[in-house]
Amino acid sequence: MDYIISIDQSTSATKAVVFDGKCRLVCRKNVAHKQYYPKPGWVEHDAEEIYRNMVEAVKAVVEDTRGDGASYSLAITNQRETVVVWNRLTGKPVYNAVVWQCQRGEDICNDLKQKGYTDFIRERSGLLIDPYFAASGAKWILDNVDGARLAADRGELMMGTIDTWLVWKLTGGKVFATDYTNASRTLLFNIHTLDWDDDLLALFTIPRSMMAKPLPCDSVFGETTVEGVFAEPITIAGVLGDSHGALAGQMCFEAGMGKATYGTGSSVMVNIGENAIAAPKGLVTSVGFAAQGKVFYAFEGNIHCTGATIKWMADNLKLIGGPAEIEQFATSVPDNGGVYLVPAFAGLGAPWWNPHAKAVISGMTLATEKGHVCRAALEAIAYQIKDLVDLMTNHAGIALKELRVDGGPTKNHFLMQFQADMLGACINRSDVEEASAMGAMLMNGLARKVWAGLDEVAALRTSDNRIFPSMAVDERARLYGGWQKAVEMVLNN
Repeated sequence: MDYIISIDQSTSATKAVVFDGKCRLVCRKNVAHKQYYPKPGWVEHDAEEIYRNMVEAVKAVVEDTRGDGASYSLAITNQRETVVVWNRLTGKPVYNAVVWQCQRGEDICNDLKQKGYTDFIRERSGLLIDPYFAASGAKWILDNVDGARLAADRGELMMGTIDTWLVWKLTGGKVFATDYTNASRTLLFNIHTLDWDDDLLALFTIPRSMMAKPLPCDSVFGETTVEGVFAEPITIAGVLGDSHGALAGQMCFEAGMGKATYGTGSSVMVNIGENAIAAPKGLVTSVGFAAQGKVFYAFEGNIHCTGATIKWMADNLKLIGGPAEIEQFATSVPDNGGVYLVPAFAGLGAPWWNPHAKAVISGMTLATEKGHVCRAALEAIAYQIKDLVDLMTNHAGIALKELRVDGGPTKNHFLMQFQADMLGACINRSDVEEASAMGAMLMNGLARKVWAGLDEVAALRTSDNRIFPSMAVDERARLYGGWQKAVEMVLNN
């Protein structure tokens, strides 16, 4: 049996997911790592602990699957933007990994904004100047860790996102490489030339000698025994960031195909084709994935509260006993009764980016019931997804062909039908577990010529759980107009 082990290295844990030659999930092992919060707003990981956990996870799944004639290869998908700086001579990180959630680079970013570099950096990198991305964390390490700046200037330090660190460690320091998707989340990568940008490196005072070689996602990255787990070296092939992995895992290989992951918040990404179009305000342009000699770009936006809204209604308001109950109450009323819930519990994310916004329930009267509020909460999820998808497709001049969705809330039939109605497009519920790991696995197979091309890969998708819009156009406009007024009320408050 030809097994592909996808390493899914996330913010909270490292998972090894085994797929067989028919893209079926065979087994998985999850190993959590510690979160470090040295100061308010600061978040760190121990990169060496992450590597050890990865080895442990791989060892566990190999023990579960090893048999006569079993062969293996390794793929990687990872938390993006988290950055590691390490010494190429000792192989040791000079400091903990600075996590994408960390705000320590805020002053660095604000300084660049005040100096007027916003448009310049956006034009080259496709990104907003924000500590969310890797560059300010790396600069902070060089500026604040004793001896780091001097060592970097001497060419002794290396930096990279977690994929780069894992590949370097797995290959015993022989391969120093990353993929285009992870590189495109650093603020240092030119998404047009597909290489590190000397001007961006200079703005963040990062020597070019620290940077890994960027490669397409479907590249062979090297060989490894995973610290002796395998007697003979196996191939490392297929690397991409986790959201990009989900885009590929959902097989959104054509312009106009998008994916939305419904979790605590929601990540929305739409394939915009082979041209790196500047994103509309509040969104970013990244490399969606690069395979088969082509580079597909994507618009991306992140919503703070989707599933979290349902949890809040259960845990804080006690309106429902648990998330599974909300659909029953939402469908107990014929419509929302004019009630809208704008879930700005942590400010408003894309496309508004207002951190000071507060949540509001508007339009209530003495006739308002629990069902109306429950319905408004579910409708708010669909409205927020529509806000982003409409902005993305209109700006790119493309029509939404299909939105492929995953995550717990997609089990809610009312929500999925309302989502299709609001978008006026087909929703395709995925039965793919581990979509990010699946995407890395597919890139691995393309790299090793298991499949001839993207068309052959797309034919592997078995999920066909489509939901089509059924709402009248004028009714959609009326409901969405009410949402837009509610959001305007929040933004102007």
